[in-house]
Amino acid sequence: MIHDFNINKFFKVLALLMSFVFIGCSSPEKIKFTEIPLKDFFKVPIASQFRLSPDGQKIASLRPYKNRMNLFVSDFGKNNWKPFTTYKDRGIQIVGWKANEVVLFTRDFGGNENFHLFSANIKSGSVKDLTPNPEERAFVVNTLEDVSETNVYVSSNRRLKTVSDIYEVNVFTGEDKIILQNPGKQTEWVVDHKGQIRIAMESDGVNNTYFYRNSNSQPFKKVKTYSFKDTVNPVFFDFENKNIYAMTNLNSDKVAAVLMNPEDFKITKKIYSNDNYDIEGLTYSRQKKELVQASYTDWKFRRNLFSNYYVGIFEDIEKKIPNKEIHLTSFSKDETLFTIFIGSDRSRGMYYTYDVKTKNLQFLMNPSPWIDEEKMAFVKPIKYKSRDGLNIEGYLTLPPGKENMKGLPLVVNPHGGPWYRDTWGYNPEIQFLANRGYAVLQMNFRGSTGYGKKFWESSFKQWGQKMQDDITDGVNWAIDQQIADKNNICIYGGSYGGYATLAGVTFTPDLYKCGVDYVGVSNLFTFQATIPPYWEPFKKMLYEMVGHPEKDKEMLTKFSPVFHADKIKAALFVAQGANDPRVKKSESDQIVKALKEKGIDVPYMVKDNEGHGFHNQENQFDFYTEMEAFLNKHIKK
Repeated sequence: MIHDFNINKFFKVLALLMSFVFIGCSSPEKIKFTEIPLKDFFKVPIASQFRLSPDGQKIASLRPYKNRMNLFVSDFGKNNWKPFTTYKDRGIQIVGWKANEVVLFTRDFGGNENFHLFSANIKSGSVKDLTPNPEERAFVVNTLEDVSETNVYVSSNRRLKTVSDIYEVNVFTGEDKIILQNPGKQTEWVVDHKGQIRIAMESDGVNNTYFYRNSNSQPFKKVKTYSFKDTVNPVFFDFENKNIYAMTNLNSDKVAAVLMNPEDFKITKKIYSNDNYDIEGLTYSRQKKELVQASYTDWKFRRNLFSNYYVGIFEDIEKKIPNKEIHLTSFSKDETLFTIFIGSDRSRGMYYTYDVKTKNLQFLMNPSPWIDEEKMAFVKPIKYKSRDGLNIEGYLTLPPGKENMKGLPLVVNPHGGPWYRDTWGYNPEIQFLANRGYAVLQMNFRGSTGYGKKFWESSFKQWGQKMQDDITDGVNWAIDQQIADKNNICIYGGSYGGYATLAGVTFTPDLYKCGVDYVGVSNLFTFQATIPPYWEPFKKMLYEMVGHPEKDKEMLTKFSPVFHADKIKAALFVAQGANDPRVKKSESDQIVKALKEKGIDVPYMVKDNEGHGFHNQENQFDFYTEMEAFLNKHIKK
């Protein structure tokens, strides 16, 4: 979505102390403090998103041109990078290679999220918009790697804004033909290894109905309907194109990896599960024709490997670079040459290549050499209890080099989504705030993903209520631990985190000295009334999860911050992208107007060339410069 004590004081403090966890990091006092220039945290990297061509002879990456990330290609191992795009208004995202000649990428326009699919022909140098209709929103459904050298399947809403059809598109010529016209509200599809669209999922907003067929020439037949509260996620077919690897929490609280019969969706085999966390990813090897891994996240990313071939790869890399997160980001078609991302909480990461045949791990690129890992703060996992007994996990980042880690000014940073979660790793704004002397608290409040069905459902219709209590309880935990100075606390978040910021300064007005609302919801009625057209199939689900504008009118009024602006005591800074399709600019306009009508001046930053969050470098510089001055004014000690 928005792609967020009634017990004895002695027992309260005791419970918090018992639930507090720090896991395996060196003491932050050992870090020598150096104030790092703001721009170092937020300027675009030298390169990112390395992708190998299928034959392993070339490598594509994003590199800055006029401070926008553009497509460059080099011969492998030669560092002779050549630009193929020179966009100056908005950067791009690489999708991947098609054969050995074409790189596919997407870009939107000014943050409107109408993503177009483009192809860059490496031989001819031509760049083609494959989905050129101005209001079109398109994504790759399947690259048809096993069946076509020229074509891919693309979903596009060019016919109707609210639903997508599937087109077969020639990436060289741009010619396309519709191969699946959406019969209603289909939102997901699964393509087998022969290029046949075998499974479709249709949503009425609260129920997901699955359909099955044997081939593109046959009609779909209805298989089963599930509540949206049940996770049933068919991911890919097995290598005989018979059964389907899926992730589901049917008959359990946690999502497990399973094999299902696509004709009746019965589970035929349980592959892997974790008692405490949802399985969130499955990957396979096209070359080896085997399942590679199931992944989940506790406080860090975890993987369970099924392939001996890939066990050997990871074991060798881990010996050479221990105690880091390792991710394979691309590979040659024969899966003997890889690009690798090595990350941690204190580094923007490093890129390497790895040759399976020689076991050579070769350094490729430090994307941000100006960031010194030794000067960055440690991101430490924590746990605390909510007032109604839930375990809430999160992360605490303390300022590097501080001698006294007690009574610090605190920035509380609830995540967006809200059905999302914070994870361990390098976050430039968290490191920036810590470098400026602030403790930063992130929490995976109820509704955060990865913790099971019950935890997720406990957030329904709890915007501003129990979800907000979880945030408040985290702040009180930090105060009770003597980490935070109770008189110098600011709340900052984007998207749902922006709503939580407004809810925090509205419904707990004495807790926060200031708030920073970044593309946040202020009015639960207008937010739902102005959702993008491609969210329409999920509108009923949104009503169940947030609240119905008529049936739950009293509740939505009570917990829409804009109607209670008179309660706000804290200073507020608001930032918004003018082209935001998810949280319209009117959301920020309303809260700013309400406060100004009270005679309260609100710093309000609007960027005309941005959408749901600021992506352009100069706009990030402006935002964080203004945020730093705002925090310094209100909570800097």
